[in-house]
Amino acid sequence: MTDIAIKVQQLSKCYQIYDNPRDRLKQFLLPRLQRLAGQAPKQYFREFWALKDLSFEVKKGETVGIIGRNGSGKSTLLQMICGTLSPTSGSVQTKGRVAALLELGSGFNPEFTGRENVYMNASVLGLSHQEIDARFADIVAFADIGDFIEQPVKTYSSGMMVRLAFAVIAHVDADILVVDEALAVGDAVFIQKCMRFIRRFQENGSLIFVSHDTASVQNLCESGIWLNNGRMEAIGTAKSVSEAYLQYTLQEIYGEESVLTSIEPRVMDDATASDKETSQIIDYGAVATVRNNIDAASGWKTGHAVIVSVSLTRLSPGQEGFFEGGERVRMTVRAKAHKPLQNPILGFLVRDRLGQDLFGENTLAFTHLKPTPISAGMSFDGIFDFTLPMLPNGQYVVMVSVADGDIHEQIQHHWMHDALIITVSSSKVRYGLIGLPFERVELTVINK
Repeated sequence: MTDIAIKVQQLSKCYQIYDNPRDRLKQFLLPRLQRLAGQAPKQYFREFWALKDLSFEVKKGETVGIIGRNGSGKSTLLQMICGTLSPTSGSVQTKGRVAALLELGSGFNPEFTGRENVYMNASVLGLSHQEIDARFADIVAFADIGDFIEQPVKTYSSGMMVRLAFAVIAHVDADILVVDEALAVGDAVFIQKCMRFIRRFQENGSLIFVSHDTASVQNLCESGIWLNNGRMEAIGTAKSVSEAYLQYTLQEIYGEESVLTSIEPRVMDDATASDKETSQIIDYGAVATVRNNIDAASGWKTGHAVIVSVSLTRLSPGQEGFFEGGERVRMTVRAKAHKPLQNPILGFLVRDRLGQDLFGENTLAFTHLKPTPISAGMSFDGIFDFTLPMLPNGQYVVMVSVADGDIHEQIQHHWMHDALIITVSSSKVRYGLIGLPFERVELTVINK
């Protein structure tokens, strides 16, 4: 395990479920008596397998996202990684100090003050009293809860409790960090502080990140694990696992009304297409090109309607097919109905390489004001005119979809993850996710 931080082998956890309290006493006494009498012992409980036969490895410095519905076994897995819960079978091996932020208030004694809980939690995580003394001021500053540090934790709000818990694990020099959904209750300023710490931690440490937000998983994680009813449904890149989970959750919502069929991406004939396009951009002085990827896009469909084509064209003067940012463009999404659609919706989202949604739009607002039913066999376009933002260097993908419904309830009949590929090579955008055309940048001396 020289380069392995966490190794999980055939991990299972079974809970005994009793229908009434007296069955516990029966289970404690009667099977022993039955064996002494030469009878086959009876079982007075039902088995519930929270986890079943999980095996995976997390390398040093790797970030793994775990997703799944409530009750899928995520918290049980995290507790066994942290050593607070024993497995029924299998094993978990960890290398280094493990720090965890699990469910709200876990590890805190509500009767103790914040100060007392800091010393108790940090000592459990392996710090000596002298080490805690040296770091206490930094922990208090990170938590930023003021005089409440001397008050019992039972008087804290949920946000204050998370602040203090995260402040402790951020200062114990952990090798493995486990973060559950508890960060969701923090305010925007504190979450930004936590994310800065997590980014620094990822440079050397191993991170297990649990979230229902697939965009956050793609943003933070290299790998993903999807748990479903205690079993590993999928393991792979954060992007592929998140996309599979998204399709599954939508299918659960739709039920038997619409069946989502996976669309497998086809292998591109020219593996070096992006390299050629990049060199072409530089040769012709343009900063961005758009490649149609509709034949190789993954996703799903129900068969009620399909995306036929997607295009991005210029409305401002200039060479067609090349974009700089700041010009007016038109995104056109064309679909065809195989069955009648009462309230058709076409839309798109532009995402960066980490899966973050940068911008997008759909026709829902238009069809809400002007209902436009579509008959089977008809084609229809979603037209979106806008000013293209300036984007930093890299590749971006355009997700497109066709749906039927309203703002409260809708069915995605065709969803394509990577319908267009936008390749950007620019020296203009230097900071942030989106660039702005600054009109003035200068340094002036006020006091001479």
